[in-house]
Amino acid sequence: MFGRKTTMVDPARALPGRGTEMPVPFGHTVLGTPLTPPYPKGSEIADLAMGCFWGAERTFWRLGAERGIITTAVGYAGGYTPNPTYEEVCSGLTGHTEMVRVVFDPAKISYTEILKVFWEGHDPTQGMRQGNDVGTQYRSAVYYHSESQREAAEATRDAFQPALTRSGYGPITTEIAPLRVFYFAEDYHQQYLSDAKNPGGYCGIGGTGASCPIGAVTSDEADSGRAAE
Repeated sequence: MFGRKTTMVDPARALPGRGTEMPVPFGHTVLGTPLTPPYPKGSEIADLAMGCFWGAERTFWRLGAERGIITTAVGYAGGYTPNPTYEEVCSGLTGHTEMVRVVFDPAKISYTEILKVFWEGHDPTQGMRQGNDVGTQYRSAVYYHSESQREAAEATRDAFQPALTRSGYGPITTEIAPLRVFYFAEDYHQQYLSDAKNPGGYCGIGGTGASCPIGAVTSDEADSGRAAE
């Protein structure tokens, strides 16, 4: 069973999906900001996968507006099926992983600092799983919007690996690739663990306890993931 769930589906066998986009609520349950574009001028986007997207999204909205978080949302990316449903993604037949989209103000928080939260917030060495959640939809991923984002993702990965190795973990398996398309998830998944929905709901993500030394990373982030368009 696990063999099928942890093997990427062949594109020719992926589910066909649909041409209709998933309806998404306008406002963020916690932050009160729009979930969908257009985002504020000068803001940037980080699209990340770190296991079950419920807990991943909460990790970032808890940073708060004062830290530069404009909005967060969950969705699907990295696969082949257009506008998939949650059930389709969980079948392993779409190729998508569960994503969290983080829209942020780079004047308050940098993309590298976003990546530090990402690396430390889950175990990026587990391949096609995260804890007890097994399947390709739980794989760790960074889907970048620009070359500077790619450079920052690779630099922070390389800086984090020695800390993980010292703590007894294996090689980082996180996929780093350009974003092709982000599909928003269903309404009921957005801010699922908020007080207004399911504050005591399931959260399967957890960090390794290792610290990502971003002070050693240098990257030109001036043009990383501009989100105004």
